[in-house]
Amino acid sequence: MKLLNIGFGSMISAGRILAIMEPASAPIKRVVQEAKERGMLIDASYGRSTRSVILMDTDHVILSAQEPETLAQRWEQTREEVQ
Repeated sequence: MKLLNIGFGSMISAGRILAIMEPASAPIKRVVQEAKERGMLIDASYGRSTRSVILMDTDHVILSAQEPETLAQRWEQTREEVQ
């Protein structure tokens, strides 16, 4: 199992990521709100502004203060190491 650093020492399983998105659109804001209501939201932004929303195959939604591009690059590096 490879872990992905999502900022400030927080790590998630790279193989369980479905998508990394920006939080600005209304549909993504709804996804975040619904996850919060269901108790499936994890805020790993440590009080900073949310720059990325990560959807997991476990139905969890994770908020990160890292840019989506940064996380995507790290994710690709992790996937290349596995192959």
